Amino acid sequence: MASTPVTIDSINPKVLECEYAVRGEIVILAQKLQEDLKNNPNSHPFDEILYCNIGNPQSLGQKPITFFREVIALCDHPVLLDRPETRSLFSADSIKRASEILAQIPGRATGAYSHSQGIKGIRDTIAAGIEARDGFPADPNDLFLTDGASPAVHMMMQLLIRSANDGILCPIPQYPLYSASIALHGGTLVPYYLDEVTGWGLEVSELKTQLETAKSKGISVRSLVVINPGNPTGQVLSEDNQRQIVEFCKNEGLVLLADEVYQENIYVADKKFHSFKKVARSMGYGEKDITLVSFQSVSKGYHGECGKRGGYMEITGFSPEIREQIYKLASVNLCSNITGQILASLVMSPPKVGDESYESYSEEKNGILSSLVRRAQQLEDALNKLEGVSCNRAEGAMYLFPRINLPQKAIEAAKAANTAPDAFYARRLLNATGIVVIPGSGFGQVPGTWHFRCTILPQEDRIPAIISRLTQFHQSFMDEFRN
Repeated sequence: MASTPVTIDSINPKVLECEYAVRGEIVILAQKLQEDLKNNPNSHPFDEILYCNIGNPQSLGQKPITFFREVIALCDHPVLLDRPETRSLFSADSIKRASEILAQIPGRATGAYSHSQGIKGIRDTIAAGIEARDGFPADPNDLFLTDGASPAVHMMMQLLIRSANDGILCPIPQYPLYSASIALHGGTLVPYYLDEVTGWGLEVSELKTQLETAKSKGISVRSLVVINPGNPTGQVLSEDNQRQIVEFCKNEGLVLLADEVYQENIYVADKKFHSFKKVARSMGYGEKDITLVSFQSVSKGYHGECGKRGGYMEITGFSPEIREQIYKLASVNLCSNITGQILASLVMSPPKVGDESYESYSEEKNGILSSLVRRAQQLEDALNKLEGVSCNRAEGAMYLFPRINLPQKAIEAAKAANTAPDAFYARRLLNATGIVVIPGSGFGQVPGTWHFRCTILPQEDRIPAIISRLTQFHQSFMDEFRN
């Protein structure tokens, strides 16, 4: 039989270079263990796999927002709007909203293609929501609706990266989407390190240092990625810090790529979310002063609709010629899915005071967010009690990123196993407890330091058991490898 025409040596080398730790080696092992448990329930010292590796709230028991699901159900099956029993099953405002949305969709069909930027009426609603949030005008023609935020990030990398000589300033630690997309599109990741000692602070002096270092190597830095609130680090930037970042991008001629998908996830009273667009406009900078792309998603926040794949990017400061090219990139994919588009409009325009669903919506939203605050605090406290572990406070997002000071014997054992020390720890944790976390080496970290990322998403009644399992494992691990 002839050999296969596709081999590791013959595929695109950029695919080989690309890595995505959030669904990498540890998760593949977890899926294997889950299959083992299904076939033989007593095959491991635990009875379930606890996926703390990814921000996927509903997979861990979070309930969807009722109003959102009612509107989607009515839009997907509009014949319900004509049935008399519908008014006793669905709220009046969900019926009204579904009718309004269907009137904006050609053919009233959620199974049809839309405009490549998204349905115009839905973009109008999202633009109004952005304007209400920021206090500055938003243009629906600046919006490109996408299947979650990830395709929008890829679109920007496609646009900006011409060769390996083009660099993207990216935080370390970072969400691996950025390193993966930069690698796939053939660019160079230019790292800037967040300061763990100051709560994962972003220092403009560090940005300047890394920019000059990249330039000295012949790299043309095109843009700056900022994730706020941070992933995996959970910090929330101060407005003053954001002004410094805007000024830096303006002065250096960099496109500011603002990942703002966790804007609803703020857990501390002394921090608030401010969009970079709001900050730039409040500084008096308009379209001609700074080029900015803002990303939002329905997957995070209190809604957690990851599988619905909804999101958008708002682009400002691009010339008409470049906008044409961005539209071309969007049109290659025809359009994003319609359910995701509808959800994006609902997230940016939820029920208001006086609407029938307002009280139940507010109760669901506040219940989810207040529970996340408690879960974050419980896990943060537990991690900081572990020997050799330090964890900054969770100000926002959905994760904790503790630092683990591993014994030298553990580092040597990891080396013998040809793996990173924090990956060695994460694998041992999984095999002993069924808890899935992601090694810090998958996100990037200061050389010689080790971390892991853990979500705060398991339901509140499960947190004590997770803490107990983790504590027992960690003590056993440290005893085994103690110097």
